[in-house]
Amino acid sequence: MTESDSGTAATLRIAQSPEADALLGRSPLAALVGMLLDQQVPMEWAFTGPYTLAERMGADDLDAGRIAAYDPDAFTGLFTAKPALHRYPASMAQRVQQLCQFLVAEYDGDASAVWRDAATGGELLKRLNALPGFGKQKAQIFLALLGKQFGVRPKGWREAAGPYGEAGSHRSVADITGPESLAEVRAYKQEAKAAAKKTTKTTKTAKTTKTTAKKTTTRATGKSGGTTSEK
Repeated sequence: MTESDSGTAATLRIAQSPEADALLGRSPLAALVGMLLDQQVPMEWAFTGPYTLAERMGADDLDAGRIAAYDPDAFTGLFTAKPALHRYPASMAQRVQQLCQFLVAEYDGDASAVWRDAATGGELLKRLNALPGFGKQKAQIFLALLGKQFGVRPKGWREAAGPYGEAGSHRSVADITGPESLAEVRAYKQEAKAAAKKTTKTTKTAKTTKTTAKKTTTRATGKSGGTTSEK
C-alpha cells in the first residue's frame, strides 16, 4: 500500500476518476506507472492508465512480476486495444514492461521499496532517476508527488524535487488535488510551453539575422577587390 503520513491510503484526485484515483492511492506500482505514462497525453488519461491496464489484466492491482514476465506482444495488445492506453501505446507498453523488469531485478518487484528507506531527498531522486523511462524532470515531479501527497518526506526532499517541491506551487501533477488545481496546473504548463516556444523563435530569429549579416559582409568584402596582398 502507498500510505500517506497518517498511515492510511492516500486520497488522490489526479485521474479525476474515483476508481482510478483509489488505485493510485493504494498501489505504489500504479502510481509509478501513471507517472511513466504522463507524457504527451493529458494527465487524466495518463493516470487512468494503470486502472484500465489492471482491468484488462483481470486484476484489481498491478503486479510487477506478472507484467515483467508477460508475453511482449500480448502485453502490447493490452495497450493498443481500443480505447488505447496512450497516444503511443506500443512504445509505452514496452516502457512499462521494462520498468517492471527493473523493479523485479532491483527491488524484488516491490515498487514501494524504491522510496521506503531512502535517507535523503538526494538519494531518493537518484533512485527514481535510475528507473527506466524516468529522466531528471520526471523523477523530480514524482518525488514531489510522494512528498506532497503520500507523506514520503526524507530529509531535503523539497530541495531534491527542485521547483516542483515548492509549497503552494501549481507546476505539476504533484499539485493536483481536484478539478480547480488541475486547471491551474494545466494553465501553468500552457504558459511555460508558450514561453519556451517564444524563446526558441527569438533564438532562431537572432541566428538568422546573424547569418544574414555575415553573408552581407562577405559579399561586400568580395566586391572591394580582394585583400591587400592581392593588389
